[in-house]
Amino acid sequence: MEVVPKDAEESTEAVEGVHLSILAGEEKMNVQHFFIEPGAEVPEHSHEHEQTGYITQGTLTFVVDGEEIEASAGDSYAIPGDEPHAAENRGDVPVEGVDIFSPPRTNPDWQD
Repeated sequence: MEVVPKDAEESTEAVEGVHLSILAGEEKMNVQHFFIEPGAEVPEHSHEHEQTGYITQGTLTFVVDGEEIEASAGDSYAIPGDEPHAAENRGDVPVEGVDIFSPPRTNPDWQD
């Protein structure tokens, strides 16, 4: 069994204002903490991983196939593998939460 405190892992700024920390994980899935500053955007991308998440603070606007979908504190979401998606923090407070990826995913580099 592995226990990883949130503060134990170094945060990576994947793009300006989007901070990610890899937490606990095994062979089939892992947990990632995210902190997205007001005005920050995750560019459209896709990945083989199934992604589920839970928002603990703020509101995140996902853009999927041109449709805008809001997820707020207390909401969970699921994104199928290979589905192109983007996300934006359009609010005045940071968005914070966790994602679970299967298979496990390392920190992306969306700037490449």
